[in-house]
Amino acid sequence: MTLEQKQQEIIDEFAIYDDWMDKYEYIIELGKELPLIDENKKTENRLIEGCQSRVWLDADFKDGKMNFTADSDAIITKGIIGLLIRVLNGESPENVATTDLRFIKEIGLQEHLSPTRANGLASMVKKLKMSALIALK
Repeated sequence: MTLEQKQQEIIDEFAIYDDWMDKYEYIIELGKELPLIDENKKTENRLIEGCQSRVWLDADFKDGKMNFTADSDAIITKGIIGLLIRVLNGESPENVATTDLRFIKEIGLQEHLSPTRANGLASMVKKLKMSALIALK
């Protein structure tokens, strides 16, 4: 599945829900499907700065593809990082670094988050893209 197809799939899934409370519940459910980071990788250097809650991200570059695992101590945040990983996992570092994550805007995610959570979302995107840029070096 292409990056574009993965994003469109998420947009289509969120279109089912009319109410943002239902969308939040769906985000929480998605967090349960998150590829979890190994407990021994929950270290300070893997914490994403700028997030209200604690979010750990591990990036692995293997066979030309990026693979991410993560965890968070907050259920909404866990779902948000899960959405990002769902789109970016298995992609080339070039794609991860340069793709426009348009699904965020199209599902209205950023505008329905508190300012601190919106900052956290931006920090997550930045960390994922920086991991890809590091893999390119």
